[in-house]
This record gives sequence, C-alpha cells and structure tokens, in this order.
Amino acid sequence: MTAMPNVIVFRPRPARDGLRRPATLIRAAREGQSGWKRDRDLPRLLRLDGCVRPGAALARLRAEEAMLNDARLRSDPAYDMRRHVLLMIAVLAEMRAAVAAAPQPDDIAKAAIGGLPQVGASALSGLGTAIPAHL
Repeated sequence: MTAMPNVIVFRPRPARDGLRRPATLIRAAREGQSGWKRDRDLPRLLRLDGCVRPGAALARLRAEEAMLNDARLRSDPAYDMRRHVLLMIAVLAEMRAAVAAAPQPDDIAKAAIGGLPQVGASALSGLGTAIPAHL
C-alpha cells in the first residue's frame, strides 16, 4: 500500500472585510496599478529603507488606510486624498503580490510526494497516480 499525504493546500484569499470604499477611490486605485513599481513605491510610501517580502506590509497598509478612511468619513481637514489613493493602490498591489507569492497547491503536493519513502515494490509515478505492486 502506498502512502499519500492527506494535505490539501489552498491559496490564501484576501480578506474581504473593511474594504468597502467609494467607487471613485477604488477606480483611482485600479487605474494606478499600471504605474505601481513595488521596489520603488512601497518603501517610499511606508518610509522604509528597503522593500519587504510580498504580503508582509499588508497589515500596516490596511491599518494606515483605515485611519485615512476614518478621517475621510469624519470630514477631517487633515485628510489627504492623494495619500489615501496611494495606500489603496499599495493595498491592491500587495494583495495580488501575496497571492502570487503563495506556494501553489501542485508545488506543495509534488514536494510532499517527493519526500515519501518507497513502500515495497510500489512507487509513485506522479500526482494522484501509483504503480501497483502486483500486475
């Protein structure tokens, strides 16, 4: 009998709570995606020395964006619409980068199968297939 890993891996899904924003703000953030250069813009936006791994800055970006959104809702005179748009561009870009950088289910399954010991005369020939011990 061959041992198959009982592991199911799903790609992370972005959190859907808290990103209900005006259509104009979302539209501006989507349009800004084409000009977003992560290595250049993320450190400048977060005032960092270098660029962090994909998804690592997402919590900080979401927190800063939430503070700006609260200021917008309160009609605070200190509200900076330009920074809010930049933060929304960064949030969307980081969510995409985090999903793209996550390991793919096929990669994890291949690694798990490759690490299994061979049992008896049977061998694993690929994902989801096995060569039977007796023909």
